[in-house]
Amino acid sequence: MREAAIVLHMASDAIELPDDIAALKALLIVANKRTKDLDAEVENLKLTIAKLQHNRFGASSERTSVLMDQLELQLDELVARRAEETASDEITAAAAAAAQVPEGTAAQPPKVRNIPARRPLPANLPRERVVVPAASTCPCCGGDKLRKLGEDVTETLERVPARWKVVQHVREKFSCRACEKIVQAPAPSHPIARGRAGPVLLAEVLFNKYGAHLPLNRQSQIFAREGVALDVSTMADWVGAAAATLMPLRDAIE
Repeated sequence: MREAAIVLHMASDAIELPDDIAALKALLIVANKRTKDLDAEVENLKLTIAKLQHNRFGASSERTSVLMDQLELQLDELVARRAEETASDEITAAAAAAAQVPEGTAAQPPKVRNIPARRPLPANLPRERVVVPAASTCPCCGGDKLRKLGEDVTETLERVPARWKVVQHVREKFSCRACEKIVQAPAPSHPIARGRAGPVLLAEVLFNKYGAHLPLNRQSQIFAREGVALDVSTMADWVGAAAATLMPLRDAIE
């Protein structure tokens, strides 16, 4: 009965459970039905997303992508809810099984779910030390003779937002005093003739569109929030010109 008491104590800490065995069984039946309803809803959303993925490149691809983002977000919420319901059902079932164990009988220990260990942060990322200043005097006696014993380091993952800049290509002109000719360096080549987009910006737009499946209108909205207004038509021209520029590389790879 000691093991049963431990299980009941764990269950009471997690959720509010009744003491009656019949009420526990009724609670399990309701929880199982709720889990089945969530499973059916998840499968329905997966089928809808699969159909939208099949029609991603249709005439209404922009509206389809927005709808797919909403459905995928709803699917993630349902999966999280189902995981929570499953954990609650396991605690309720353990409590019901423990309540049915007769006195003097050793109860089987409940199965502990394998909780995934937290992965360490990538070692190749640069580290920035932010030292929290310690007290200069002892809070107990007020003395100032403190010596360092060590330190505790807690790491948090952070991301630096994208930074925009304008690159000015300066070509100085010189005049020859001997023959009066003007000397100037040739203009640097650009990925797009007479284009104002740099190669890094073009690569990001292309990857977001084809690699991350982010439509151009969404990219235009993101860039506008960062203070740079780029029309969708301009970005579409960039995509077409970049595709034509990369066609020889694509043919060589094929």
